[in-house]
Amino acid sequence: MLDDATRYQLLKLITDHPESTQRELAEAMGVSLGKANYCIKALIEKGLVKTDNFRRNPNRSVFAYQLTPEGVQEKARVTVRFLHQKMFEYDTVQVEIAALRREVDSLSVPGLDI
Repeated sequence: MLDDATRYQLLKLITDHPESTQRELAEAMGVSLGKANYCIKALIEKGLVKTDNFRRNPNRSVFAYQLTPEGVQEKARVTVRFLHQKMFEYDTVQVEIAALRREVDSLSVPGLDI
């Protein structure tokens, strides 16, 4: 099962760079080629991504990845979920920063200005 961050990143990369190889997608995601392969296969099995040969390319093994209509809808849903998660993380970090500032302010040690 793909987590939302991985699913979002892969769907976005495929949308932006459909001609990318699995190796290029793996590198862009910072994961192993095996993990990229697993994730792409999972998206294909779910009907979210399809592959298509470049017809004019003399190398017939060159594929392009395309989102299916279901993939476009899933990308929209996962983008919203990913955004909500990042907003929650941002709010949490803001609270932690405020607490740390109060702690630093209470120390009253010369040279600890932030």
